[in-house]
Amino acid sequence: MSSKAPVAPPVRTRRRIHPAWIVAAVAFLALLGAAGFRSAPSALMVPLEAEFGWTRSELSVPVGINILLFGLTAPFAAALMERFGIRRVTSAALVLIAAGAALSIFVTQSWMLILTWGVLIGLGTGSMALVFAAMVADRWFLERKGLVTGILTAGSATGQLVFLPIVASIAEDQSWRYASLLIALIALVVVPVVAALLRDSPADLGVTPFGSPDDAVVAFPPRSTVNPARRALSVLGRAARVRTFWALVVGFAICGATTNGLIGTHFIPSLHDHGVSQTTAAGLLAVIGIFDVAGTIASGWLTDRVNPRILLAIYYSGRGVSLLLLPLVLSAEVQPPMILFVVVYGLDWVATVPPTAALCREVFGAEGAVVYGWVFASHQVGASLAAIGAGLLRDAFGDYGGAFLAAAALCAVAAVVSVGITRKPASLPA
Repeated sequence: MSSKAPVAPPVRTRRRIHPAWIVAAVAFLALLGAAGFRSAPSALMVPLEAEFGWTRSELSVPVGINILLFGLTAPFAAALMERFGIRRVTSAALVLIAAGAALSIFVTQSWMLILTWGVLIGLGTGSMALVFAAMVADRWFLERKGLVTGILTAGSATGQLVFLPIVASIAEDQSWRYASLLIALIALVVVPVVAALLRDSPADLGVTPFGSPDDAVVAFPPRSTVNPARRALSVLGRAARVRTFWALVVGFAICGATTNGLIGTHFIPSLHDHGVSQTTAAGLLAVIGIFDVAGTIASGWLTDRVNPRILLAIYYSGRGVSLLLLPLVLSAEVQPPMILFVVVYGLDWVATVPPTAALCREVFGAEGAVVYGWVFASHQVGASLAAIGAGLLRDAFGDYGGAFLAAAALCAVAAVVSVGITRKPASLPA
């Protein structure tokens, strides 16, 4: 008679999607909704100019303020998310965006756009921005952080890709007011999805971040008890004593000036100046968004494998060359050289974000999210100055040629600065 105990059948574990990927998908959707109005002003400038007779400079001011607040809100938003949670801050931000978009239909003076396009939309989009993407990646992923940051960053480009041609078409065929209301509706639709599915950390669901070892313990992230504004300013004061911080600030300010500020705001008006229809121009900017998605995701993948500072130097160099050649390819008809610009520039649009976020994490550690908020703020300061400056140059000289050439020169500066960035972890002074 055998004394062997019966062997239990092997237990099969059912593989399922880690909740981190669901949270990343919701974050992508939220960023996509916020991006709708971020890209809309460039498609609405020409209709507003035609209806009210406002100059390009007057219309550039509220856009510049929008971009500025978009950046300056970011470090405080990072601290707010640490204090009150990602879900609450994101939901409130989407409501602000919807309010700004809806109220803009009542404007009768250009200064009113400062309150709607500028303040409400700027604060709303800034409360999410790319700091939101970096925080989701940091909290929910131990592996694939660069890739996830790239995918979430591409959410903004996807919003541009999806909404910009629609906004331009509605504004041209019907009314820019209908286009604004569409953006408000989209932002509101995303709110319940965020409230239902977005979570502040893996511990909320009793799991560990994606890529954690099997013996990892579920732990809630420390919730700051410090006033968010005080914490953001405190981190800025300490980071400002580290040389790498200023290198990142200079590079990212130039990044903002040569993307959101110049091309994001003035690409459609510049093509319109050369006889290209607004809908066609918006379509080309949307195609830039298509290639931006591919370029940013690829950049995230590369950031996990290649020295981020080398990537930054390559990206800024490529962008500089494309902007240098842009004045030569502008014409009333869309020729192959313009298509080539759209492809090359699109691949490079925000490819700088994953390596910049990675350097903030590497150098500044636990303070990396808030530091990245301040670095991103510099991105939007540069973008704001470029948005307003390019409008002034266009009104003064009749075209955007000087603005494009100045942007190309700035990209060369950013490439040189990026090469000198150190990856050595910094201990922030107390």
